[in-house]
Amino acid sequence: MDRGVIYVASGPDYRALAEASARSLRQVEPDLSVDLFTDEPAAVAADLFDAVHAIADPHPRSKLDCLGRTRFERTLYLDADTLVLAPLGDLFDVLERFDLAVAHDVRRATELIRESQGSATPYAFPQLNGGVVLYRRSARMLDFLAEWARRFADSGGTRDQPVLKSMLWESDLRFWVLPPEFNLRRVTMLDAWEPGDALPTILHSHRLMDHIRGQGQRIEDPVALVEAERDAFKAEWDAVGGRDPDPFKRFLGDDAGE
Repeated sequence: MDRGVIYVASGPDYRALAEASARSLRQVEPDLSVDLFTDEPAAVAADLFDAVHAIADPHPRSKLDCLGRTRFERTLYLDADTLVLAPLGDLFDVLERFDLAVAHDVRRATELIRESQGSATPYAFPQLNGGVVLYRRSARMLDFLAEWARRFADSGGTRDQPVLKSMLWESDLRFWVLPPEFNLRRVTMLDAWEPGDALPTILHSHRLMDHIRGQGQRIEDPVALVEAERDAFKAEWDAVGGRDPDPFKRFLGDDAGE
């Protein structure tokens, strides 16, 4: 098939998240094929996915084993903690020019997101978020995905993004950086955007998993998610002493303006 979306989710909690995301996708893209890779195919909600594929040996990064198993020529992989708000439009057409498309991650000034597994990269080449991945099923891309899985397993780490960052830096693979509306990690950006800036399309927030982590009730509504993110935004700044009235000193300290 030409194009479709895949999810990878193991265990009832993450499978329920993937099902909720798939339902949000179905509301805006009813004709798009959607597949799920999971450890218990028999437990999946009926009539929600076009195909359900078994994961034989699930682990926290099973997605790396499943990306190359896609049956679509053009695939959009979505993490379970996503909600699709608007039609995808011509998103898949990016793959006419590129093999891969991903968005920058947030917290780019932290050591966590600057980390590499392999070649170190400049600050201006940060980690790309692995929760929304658009890719072609070409021989070159399938080789890249297999290498990503192998290098992650060899790294002994728990995060696949440092490996991806180094691989992209070393590779001449043609990839595109998606604008944030296709992987909206910091949903409080909606408060800063002016009319005409963007069309929020895919929300991606770990806060949708808070109930799994014992951190409150499950959030299923996008508006409730934004409210929760606003509260978390305030808490983040309170934890570092509050927001300096100078918007540049907030981030650069006394070096601002020098």
